[in-house]
Amino acid sequence: MDIFHFDPQVMFSFMLTLMRISLVLFLLPFFGGKSVPSPVKAALLLVFTLAVFPQLGFAGRQMPADIWAIFLVLLGEVALGLIMGLLVRFLFASAQFAGGIMGFQMGFTMVNAVDPLTGQQEPVTSHFLYMVTLLTFLSMNGHLYLLSGLAKSFELVPPGGVVLESGIANQVIELSSEMFILAVKISAPVTVAVIMVDVALAIISRVAPQMHLLVFGFPLKIMVGFFFLALMFKYLSRFVGEFLAGLDTSFQVLLKLAGG
Repeated sequence: MDIFHFDPQVMFSFMLTLMRISLVLFLLPFFGGKSVPSPVKAALLLVFTLAVFPQLGFAGRQMPADIWAIFLVLLGEVALGLIMGLLVRFLFASAQFAGGIMGFQMGFTMVNAVDPLTGQQEPVTSHFLYMVTLLTFLSMNGHLYLLSGLAKSFELVPPGGVVLESGIANQVIELSSEMFILAVKISAPVTVAVIMVDVALAIISRVAPQMHLLVFGFPLKIMVGFFFLALMFKYLSRFVGEFLAGLDTSFQVLLKLAGG
């Protein structure tokens, strides 16, 4: 007599759901950042799995019986998480690239900070703009868009059903080109303003060569750069809003391509 009413299919369904959430969710920005402690990640994983499992869980019969087939399923889940995470990271990469351009123009290339996503050194302006973009992203419920994309993956991509085809690569390349365009748009106000200061200083140096331009030229560039950086925040929120407006569609297109 089975007093515990144990059903192996339910356990297999829970394991498949756990694999999808753990390997996809923690490859997304914000949820899988290195700054989040591992115990917090584990608790978040269990909470999400228990919340999603009754509604969106996979059928237990989809669990492969062979250990190598399970390994292939895990590889497919990792690939799916990388594809979805790469799509969102383009936004933050644009902000960091724009911050690097601003830092070069303002003379902050020697002042570095640690990138929380990669652990690499980056200009302090890139780090600052990344943090502002992340806060704007969260204030506009960007994390809910990520969870919505995760939920759609249960509907469009079965376990082990990830298909890596040329259409995915073309879509990623197209989105990466928009990353550079967005970086230029973000950094344009500060870059143009600092270049105009450089032109003005060059004219002054020709008119009055006895003036020591380095004494006040460097602080002037920093002051002008920070002034236009403050004005740029309004446009940054608009760019983040436009990105989030198309995020659902981008997720759906990539997931349909990945699901074959």
